[in-house]
Parts: sequence; structure tokens; C-alpha cells
Amino acid sequence: MPDVREYVLKTPPGGVKRYDHEALCDLLKVEDYSRVIFEQGVGREAIVRVYPSNPLMDVRPVSLHDLVMDERGRVQLGTYFDGSSLRFRLFDPRTGNAQRGAVFGTTGAGKSRLVQAILVACKASGIVVHLADLKRGQSVPEAKGNVATRVTTQYEAILMLRGLVAEAERRMAAYAEMGRSGFVIGDPDPLMYGIIDEANRLLEKGAVFRDEAALLIKELGRAGRSVGVGIIIAAQAGHLDELGGSDTLRAMLKEGEVILLRWSSAMMQQLVSDGLLPRGEALQPIPKVVGQVRKIRRYTEQRADDEDDVNSQGMLYHLTGIRPTSMARTYVVGSIQPCTGYDPVILALYGRQAPPGEAIDLEAHMTAKERQAAGGGDEESAPGTGRAPEPEPDVATMSTAQRILAVLPAHGLATADLLAALNTDGGRQIRRGSVLTTVSSMRAKGELARPDGTGLIVPAPTA
Repeated sequence: MPDVREYVLKTPPGGVKRYDHEALCDLLKVEDYSRVIFEQGVGREAIVRVYPSNPLMDVRPVSLHDLVMDERGRVQLGTYFDGSSLRFRLFDPRTGNAQRGAVFGTTGAGKSRLVQAILVACKASGIVVHLADLKRGQSVPEAKGNVATRVTTQYEAILMLRGLVAEAERRMAAYAEMGRSGFVIGDPDPLMYGIIDEANRLLEKGAVFRDEAALLIKELGRAGRSVGVGIIIAAQAGHLDELGGSDTLRAMLKEGEVILLRWSSAMMQQLVSDGLLPRGEALQPIPKVVGQVRKIRRYTEQRADDEDDVNSQGMLYHLTGIRPTSMARTYVVGSIQPCTGYDPVILALYGRQAPPGEAIDLEAHMTAKERQAAGGGDEESAPGTGRAPEPEPDVATMSTAQRILAVLPAHGLATADLLAALNTDGGRQIRRGSVLTTVSSMRAKGELARPDGTGLIVPAPTA
């Protein structure tokens, strides 16, 4: 590429563990830090490129062709600084697995536009989507009518997640009868995704449904992928505690597709400590304003009117891709300026055809108590009723047996998973021995089913 300076550096064994980007730019006499790209090479090499301007400043609009899933289960969401494609995997045809995905980004970083691209990609590729837009439907309003299910409150999101878990369980039982251990798209079921935008509202500390949401999402990530039911969440990049406080949930995301847009320092520290970013690896910061040069202006010099305009929306790192420390950017999704109504460019990408799949029957996944409580007026209400479900009992006052029954799904849990669920339900920590003793006592009283050789702890069948 003309006018690009490239330096190949020899590095110590194991590569560069830490570097000072500002010092590197000063050494190269480059005032605009965004023009300098550092990338760790293979073995004992690193490459430094100095561009005449940031190569990610001008990217083209996304096309429908980019968003149709290829034979390897990937869609093309954008480009790296060197022009190579940024691909996001929705399906792995080698293993037959749906994916687990997470998109993190601060306010204004381009998270909702990226979610729009994924939603368009799913519709264009025949993937059934059940969407929770927890910003009251404002994050991705054009998705209305373009996904099988669209909900906008936390309670509806819980019902949707229950429906997704139930579908995964139905498929597991059906495939076992068929003698099938993997998933094949369309034979007999379509690829399906649950997508939760603004997931931090559902999973943050103090959220009403936090514990159940974390458990359901974790269950989808563990059991859904092998039967073609995937899960993608999009959340503010503040702190990983926003993910339900579940170590298992965070570990699950390490094996999926994780994208990081402009972030906070707390998020970066957690990504490294939790292993989502290799220890010692460095990411070049993504500033709000790219190309801004800090310099003193003389009295007679005028500043450009647009020098403080935010222009880094869509810049990101694909942390679980093959180039986790290489900066990339999404293609432009939708109109550049805000629209007074639905964005016509995004609507054109979706197309006018009906979305694949059938809506989840939310009311079918309400508990008897929730049905009884339905009928008044609150934000987190049962669908179509206007009244919130009755609050769950205070975990702090519940016995171990009550807590076991509260977290135990109908299909049961292995002992290790039950212990993990109990120790993330907001109550006091419980030891394995105490759980086993309580389980034994509950079986003697008929509160839990007797073991049948599966190794699962299962609630007793109701009359």
C-alpha cells in the first residue's frame, strides 16, 4: 500500500507482553496516535505500520451479500485495518453447533448497529430469532416484524428464555430417539437464536430476575448449542459482574464469539483476569475521537468545528477470532444521521419477507403463581396483562431445601451444577456435603425423585 511505512521488529521469546503506544508514536514522530498500528506477529516478530490516516476511518456500507451465512457458517460484519474481512460465526458445520456470543461496548460505541447487522444476517440466512430488546424496544426498533419473537421487558425476556430452554430440551429428547448426537440445519429443525440486547439490565446486580436469567442463559449455552439453539447477548462494557455474577457464564463465553467495542478500564482488567484476553496481550485503546491531535493552538489559530465529533463507532476487537489484538471496524449499518422514524436503509436490508420461524407462546411458560398474579399494571408485567408477577421469596430467609426446589429445573441438574446454581442465587454459600445431606433428606420425604441411573437430581413428579 502506498505511503504506508512498515517496520518488522524482533521480539523477546514469548513476544511483547506490554508496550506503551504513546511512547511508540513519539519515537516514530507521529502526532496522531491512531495512524500507528502495532500487531503481534507469529513467533518472535511484531509489525508496526504507520498509515497516512487511520485506515478504518472510511469503511463502506454493509451489503446483504455480506450478511448471508457462507458454507462455513460465517457472516462478514466488517474489515480489519489491513483490509481483510471481519467474520462472525453463527454456525459451525464441522461440529453441528450453534454459537454462544457476546457483544460489549460503552454507550455510543456502535453496539446496537452491530446487533442490527447480526439480526439481518439471521433473517437473510433462514435463522429463527427470538429477540429481547430491553431498552423498551428502542435499541433495534427496525427488528419489529423481522424476528419470530420480539419482547421489550425483563419479565417477557424471562418467559422467552424459558421457551428457548424448553425448545432445546424438546430437541434433545427427539434427537436421542433418532440416535443423533449432532445438529443438521433444517433436518428437521431450523437453526435458532435467542438474542438479548441491553442484557446488563437483566443481569446486573439488583435486577429482579438476575438469578433466573443467568441460569437460563447458562443452560442455553451448555445444552442448546448441540441442538441448534444458540444465545447471543449484548451489554454495556462496564464490568463482567453485569453478567449475572456467574463464573460459569463467563467461562461459557470464552468459547464463543466475543466482540469488544469501545470499553471501560474495568472491563479491560476483567477480560484479562478472566482469560477472555490472553494474559500479557495489549489492545490499542479505542478513543471516542479518532485522529484528534493534542497540541497547543496559537492565539490566531482556529480549531476545526468537527475536531471533537465522536467518530469511532463500530471500531472493535474480535477477542475470540484469529486476530484478537488487531483492530477492526464494522461496515456502516443504516443511515449516517438519525432518522425521525424507522431507518429506511436498515428496513431495506431486512427486506419485506416474513421472518423465519414461529413466535414463542410466552404465556405457556408462565408459572401458576405468575398466571394467578397477572392483571394490574407495572413495567415488568406479564405480557398483555399490565401487572407484575408476585415477587420471589427472599433467598436469605429460605431453607436449603427451599432453595434447591427454587433453582432445580424439571429436567434436573447434576450435583456440581446444582451446587453452582445455589451458590449464585444470592443466598449464603453452601458446601457440597450440606447439599448432599439435604438432598438425601428430601428424597426420603418424597420431595425429590429417586435416582434412576442418570446421575441427575430431579424434582419429584407432581400429582
